[in-house]
Amino acid sequence: MTTNPQQRVVIVTGTSQGIGHAIAKTFLDNGDIVIGCAFSTLEKASQAQQMLADYPQQFHYHSVDVTQTTQIKQFVAGVAEQFGRIDVVVSNAGKNVFKGIDCEESDWAHNFDLNLRSHWYLAKCARPALEKSRGVILVITSNHAFSTMPGCAPYNISKRALLSLVQSLTIEWGPAIRTVGIAPGFIDTAGNQAWFDAHPDAIIAREKTVRKHPVGRIGRPEEVGELCLFLASGKAGFIAGTTIVMDGGRSAIMQDEDDE
Repeated sequence: MTTNPQQRVVIVTGTSQGIGHAIAKTFLDNGDIVIGCAFSTLEKASQAQQMLADYPQQFHYHSVDVTQTTQIKQFVAGVAEQFGRIDVVVSNAGKNVFKGIDCEESDWAHNFDLNLRSHWYLAKCARPALEKSRGVILVITSNHAFSTMPGCAPYNISKRALLSLVQSLTIEWGPAIRTVGIAPGFIDTAGNQAWFDAHPDAIIAREKTVRKHPVGRIGRPEEVGELCLFLASGKAGFIAGTTIVMDGGRSAIMQDEDDE
């Protein structure tokens, strides 16, 4: 497929909902071509269906299980063959595996396949195309990489490891490929709402969480999208090998008022 030289070809994983959906939409609104994927089939991904309707010439969707390296390899090869280039990879797919440090071995393995290995392997498969375009890799990690809560292992452990992945990709593949990490905190997604709903009173749980953020609210998915758009641009060309925390100032607090 011939693309407009002004249009970038952008891969975004985990686009069926939440942050991934918002990231994809941000790049689409910028005029880029976005090839999204998620575990869900298109029939079960209503937000992806809507993006296909709204951006029929720009958005493409594939069902990919990123815990399966063969599927990642086929997906990336298909994108490179169809479009002839890859300019940006936003490695976003993942989920909360909150099982605690005494989790079963199967939970541990699934978490690291999904929340760590998939990011490494996606970057590895996209490397040849990104080197040709002098492209950008954005790795979505979490503020759990820096500090966490009881019961959030092994998720937080894999998210911490992504900080090192970002560093290694930068120093070993630069300057041809620039890599940056993004660590969102509480973002208003269905996943975070499920966490609130797990409390006896979801409204009170949300209000308490909001009060712990100096900006007075939790984040919006589209804000993560806007940060991705900036970091993938030439304006951010000197930002590499680091992970940017966007958590509304939550990590700046040493002690919560409720704990005093």
